[in-house]
Amino acid sequence: MDYKKTAAAILQYVGGENNVIHLGHCATRLRFTLADDSKADLEALKRIKRVIGVVMTAQCQVIIGNNVIEVYDELLKLGSFGQQNNTSKDKKKMSAVILDFLVSVFQPLIPAMAGAGILKSMLLLLSVLDLIDENGHTYIILTSISGAVFHFLPILVAITTATKLKVNHLVAAAAMSILLYPDMTKLIGGGASLFSLPVTNVNYESQVFPSILGVVFYAFMERFFTKISPKPIRVFFISMMSLLVTVPMTLLVFGPIGFGAGTLLTNVILFIFDRAGWVAVGLLAAVLPLMIATGMHKALTPYAINTITATGKEMLLLPALLTHNMSESGACFAVALRTKDTEVKSVALSSGISALFGISEPALYGITLQKKRVLYSIVISCLLGGLSVGLFGLAGSTPVSPSLASISMFIDPENSKNIIFAFVGLVISMISSFIITFFSWKEDKEKAEVPVAEHTFDKRIKKDEGVHIAQPVSGKVIPLSEVNDAVFSTKVMGEGIAVIPCIGELYAPSDGKIKMVFDTNHALGMETSNGAEILFHIGIDTVQLGGKHFESLVKVGDEVKAGDLLVKFDLNKIVEEGFDPVTIAIVTNQDQYSVKVADGNSADHGGSLMLITALGN
Repeated sequence: MDYKKTAAAILQYVGGENNVIHLGHCATRLRFTLADDSKADLEALKRIKRVIGVVMTAQCQVIIGNNVIEVYDELLKLGSFGQQNNTSKDKKKMSAVILDFLVSVFQPLIPAMAGAGILKSMLLLLSVLDLIDENGHTYIILTSISGAVFHFLPILVAITTATKLKVNHLVAAAAMSILLYPDMTKLIGGGASLFSLPVTNVNYESQVFPSILGVVFYAFMERFFTKISPKPIRVFFISMMSLLVTVPMTLLVFGPIGFGAGTLLTNVILFIFDRAGWVAVGLLAAVLPLMIATGMHKALTPYAINTITATGKEMLLLPALLTHNMSESGACFAVALRTKDTEVKSVALSSGISALFGISEPALYGITLQKKRVLYSIVISCLLGGLSVGLFGLAGSTPVSPSLASISMFIDPENSKNIIFAFVGLVISMISSFIITFFSWKEDKEKAEVPVAEHTFDKRIKKDEGVHIAQPVSGKVIPLSEVNDAVFSTKVMGEGIAVIPCIGELYAPSDGKIKMVFDTNHALGMETSNGAEILFHIGIDTVQLGGKHFESLVKVGDEVKAGDLLVKFDLNKIVEEGFDPVTIAIVTNQDQYSVKVADGNSADHGGSLMLITALGN
């Protein structure tokens, strides 16, 4: 697979490197925190090959599936995301800012918690089966791996919070390590005072909110002392003063407040759960597809962690997630059996397997949200499964997405039936989802119902014909390798030409149909008569102009003839604002076409510069 091309296209349509404040990823999706959400072309992102779907919430989430790490690695080669000083004035809603913050803090912790938690549950299973001695050194050492991760959670949270706030994460971790320092915990437990003020006796083991608040305060201190510190002594002065102020404030103020906030959040949710009882699990499971689609389920992560560390189990979110994941899996397997579309069958089968093992996003974005009938069956089966596990009182012990592989997380030495209830909920959710989807499925026949005669370009007839591409703008033609942008110069997005324009007018280089017009009018896509897809991009990083100095004369769906004027742009003002006006024309689906670029240095927007021919012809 060409991950470079996918990564380059994604970067292009999220608004370029300068629009990305932070880039991260989870099991199936890329997570972009953007300076200006309006610069992201969501429809263009959705059309990129291997992109399953796009969701815009607090972050721009591009769903890739199982290849997300490969695409993420290629993106890192294209830019230093989050390092630039962005001056965007775009203001986001407070709810979106908070959600983005929570996701950025907790998402990086999931692999460590998941690995440690599942290891612990597997060891517990071996112990229950008498395959390992729970009093032996081997068992104690291996289970300590999990214990250490959750014991030192305040330090891990300090690192992720500091990373999000772009401050020194090691100094932040050092500041929060005081909460777990043995001598300090012993002192606090016996009753301690600082500056004659009493230090609240709090057990900070496995707590997250005290560390978050402490690091937020530390971030202000670091920035303050950076401003006032003489440069020759910055190397020690900033960290020394930040620690000197942050640690006492955390012990006296932010630690107790954070502990109280975590306790309050847990108590509120448990209060609702107690009042609604087992019905609450069913209702949560039923709305999980929509919550996961918008990322809102991440807001429940702090609650789940707090509840598990306080009581050793969680009876709301984890059981609901189990029913959701199994429902997604069952529905996908039903679609795979019923559909006649080979592409949908392939996506459904792979997504069903992924959901079975706890990764539901490919199923959710690739199948569920694409087909209303599947979504309805998922909601119904989630409700049925959720009500059943809620009625049984199923409880999970590890804050990780439940699956067939991690089913041991429901083993409870004090309740031998708990794991049985988990399997019952798994079966009810999966079977009900499979049956409802299987019998309610209706093949999408929209494509077959469109007569070939209605298409302007009949690819069965014209794909064999080579299409000549004229120079789209007047000016000096240069090879792509000379373009001052790695996305284009390395040709990861496709072969083509570049022109240093002398007139601000972009013309259609051949007959075709407009397939995409970027909202800032600096880029558009066109399909030629033989199916080749051409991307025109006026200037480097000109997306930052927000549409200023550009006027599109066409819209999506317009059929154009060679020589038709597509875009007008004020060349002089673009240059005055410091942007490179070089205009690029590339064939983005060159895996299906042969592109021959002619030698030439024409100054006119006529004349053939490229010949595009379908491969195999």
